[in-house]
Amino acid sequence: MHQSVKGNETGPLAPQNAGPVVYVVDDDISVRESLEGLIREAGWRPTTFASAGSFLSHQHTAGPSCLILDVSLPDQSGLDLQRRIAVERANMPIIFITGYGDIPMSVRAIKAGAVEFLTKPFDDEALLDAIRGALKHSANSLDAAADAQVLKDRYVALSRREREVMALVVAGLLNKQVGGELGISEITVKAHRGRVMQKMKARSLADLVTMAAKLGIER
Repeated sequence: MHQSVKGNETGPLAPQNAGPVVYVVDDDISVRESLEGLIREAGWRPTTFASAGSFLSHQHTAGPSCLILDVSLPDQSGLDLQRRIAVERANMPIIFITGYGDIPMSVRAIKAGAVEFLTKPFDDEALLDAIRGALKHSANSLDAAADAQVLKDRYVALSRREREVMALVVAGLLNKQVGGELGISEITVKAHRGRVMQKMKARSLADLVTMAAKLGIER
């Protein structure tokens, strides 16, 4: 495996446009140094840690990232750290590395969401391929989260009445039926419906129905 200079233990919050970050948590300094060089040569930004605690206390990038994680660490197991990351940093895929992995351990890690489980010594290209896939997954996940937030923001901007109209419209009710449900005229329903379409930036009723499903809106 490639050799390089010593990796950083801490670092500032990285701007999103600085490129993907590959975090490494391994208590073996030779592994950290080797991985840092390999990652840097591949064009990504490595940030390394000797323990789970130092990784958790670090302020992480808001952009695409992934984590290369040793199973055995001095303060807690990599599997324990994985459970915490799944809750706090769901957009950060994990690649496990270990010197003594077994099948039950690898199955447990993969079932918990790890994208790869490699046993040392592993092929550099196998690791680089895993990193590429993990960073692509991270970018897609972040994009999806951003789109979901935009949709939520649009919905929050609707008035209470507009939300009521939207719920009934996406449930399949005609304007006249919506008016009957809410005790308002059909003309008023049309006005509310138009504003809903405009504020939600929906191009069609089908588009609005899809948005409602993503938001979990029910009648």
